[in-house]
Amino acid sequence: MKTAIIVNLTKEKAITCAARIIEILSSAGAELVMPSECAPWFKDSKVAFAETVEKLFEMSDLAVTVGGDGTIIHAAKFAARALVPLIGVNVGRLGFAADVEPEEIEDLKKLVSGAYITEERLLLEIEVQKPSGSSRYLAVNDAVVTHGQLSKIVDFNLSLNGEAISQYRADGLLFSTPTGSTAYSLSAGGPILSPTMECILMTPVCPHSLFSRSVVFNADSSLCVRVKIPSNCSCMLSIDGEKNIEITEADRVYIRRSALKLKLLSIENRNFYRKLNEKLKEREL
Repeated sequence: MKTAIIVNLTKEKAITCAARIIEILSSAGAELVMPSECAPWFKDSKVAFAETVEKLFEMSDLAVTVGGDGTIIHAAKFAARALVPLIGVNVGRLGFAADVEPEEIEDLKKLVSGAYITEERLLLEIEVQKPSGSSRYLAVNDAVVTHGQLSKIVDFNLSLNGEAISQYRADGLLFSTPTGSTAYSLSAGGPILSPTMECILMTPVCPHSLFSRSVVFNADSSLCVRVKIPSNCSCMLSIDGEKNIEITEADRVYIRRSALKLKLLSIENRNFYRKLNEKLKEREL
């Protein structure tokens, strides 16, 4: 079994934790591979290095991320395209998507024996149609169409399967996967969804209305957003907080279920809602 290890190199704790994970997995018989940028920290370890992230996942049977949710989300897009299952070790503050805490890393040796559970997670395909052409992106957590300046409310027109269904005056419209319901959507007042559900969640961000609420759409829905932008204002599409695209009134943003699925591994059958309560209590500290 060849295992990819992806580390957030900006966190000293992640580097230390990754070194211990390398010892645990190599002792259990796993072959290990890391991105080439990790070489200065791990060149003396029993690890091979891949020149690109794409090559890393092409070489791997499964992947372990060491960092926070951002590390998992970034790696997840490559993992989904390569059909490689993923497990996260949390060295961030919350780590909703991570399965393993630093004190539990000895249990990662179960990966070598196949003693783990696999969950499939819905992903979103975001298509931006501009007069010059269209581009497509993959979202693990969410995509939000929002104003690009403070104190400017944008008019949003939302269509479902080609039929106009609603208009919103708001700071933005946020479209989330069930996995992302505990991310930005939760902060914006959206509901908590079981991450294995098959649906698309839409939450208005600071709507200029007393009655605008989150809406849960069937997973096979095709949603489209058009914007009307006030003068001297701009509008942006942000995908997982990583990719930002400027949106104009001539553009169309489509949100659909992706044909790809993310496979997340767990080494124990954990109750999602119990785990969520524990994480949210930690946030109060």
